[in-house]
Amino acid sequence: MSGPLVLGIETSCDETGVGIVRGNQLLANEVASSMELHARFGGVVPEVASRAHLEAMVPTLERALATAGVDPVELDAIAVTAGPGLMGALAVGVATAKASALAWDKPLYGVNHLVGHVAVDLLDHGELPTPCAALLVSGGHTSLLMVRDVVGDIVELGATIDDAAGEAYDKVARVLGLSYPGGPVIDKAATGSPTAIAFPRGLTSRRDLERHRYDFSFSGLKTAVARWVEIAERDGVDYELGDVAASFQEAVCDVLVTKALDACRTNGIEHLLIGGGVAANSRLRSMLAERAPEAGVEVRSPRPALCTDNGAMIAALGAAVVSAGLPPSSPDFSATSSLPVSTVLV
Repeated sequence: MSGPLVLGIETSCDETGVGIVRGNQLLANEVASSMELHARFGGVVPEVASRAHLEAMVPTLERALATAGVDPVELDAIAVTAGPGLMGALAVGVATAKASALAWDKPLYGVNHLVGHVAVDLLDHGELPTPCAALLVSGGHTSLLMVRDVVGDIVELGATIDDAAGEAYDKVARVLGLSYPGGPVIDKAATGSPTAIAFPRGLTSRRDLERHRYDFSFSGLKTAVARWVEIAERDGVDYELGDVAASFQEAVCDVLVTKALDACRTNGIEHLLIGGGVAANSRLRSMLAERAPEAGVEVRSPRPALCTDNGAMIAALGAAVVSAGLPPSSPDFSATSSLPVSTVLV
């Protein structure tokens, strides 16, 4: 397997990730998560995440190099998440990458975290068909993209206007007395009927679709679940946790799948890529498997371990950027917490 040997650093939220790839071959993917530190708060605390990155950065970097059997002198380039994400967390990764690039005399590429979630699929399935649609679903982002070129032609078709899907999972988990993060625990708890409770589907009315056809909103759904549980408990009504979890999850996945497949049909796209932490959700994957063939759409999804934030996805994007012959980032680039998805390389 040929291609540039690239080390990727990811610190946009609560995972310290370092990955190494050679072209589209994954050599190492080391991740140190600070999730347990945030669990008692029910969500990520930026200051806690930044401190955890500082403590985990060097050991994670050393593990990745050891796992890959790579000496830094062999690297062709270093890539790092420049945004979007938590500013303090991003700064740790960018500072580490700049110091490493200077010490090892390597070119440095500051790349987009969201585009990394697209590029990571290269490691499992090879080159992307173009154009393709990408549905990125995580705790901080819910975005629907049209990808013509992973290194330079990405258009955002829609995004969340309030809570991201993963954020809604976390908040509903708290309402149901479940642990953080909410995605995996609700997925596991969703053992009841997905039609037991008719929870709302945000931004799907005719009027909403005129303005927000490909946008998402999960704040109202989160509030509806909280209100339903509150009324049931006030009135002494027994209910099954599995029914509430399954009905909530069905509402989230129904909106995600419906809008993603609509975007594919409308734009003549035959391939849909899913990425981000929620892309590992079992119901989202099964619903796409049920509906995508009827819509004439082929679904690509990386293995679950590559869906969550990791350094491999940044290394994969870095390798694609290097292979495309794009110049390195300016040495004085800085992290940008609100970096738009159309900016692949800063």
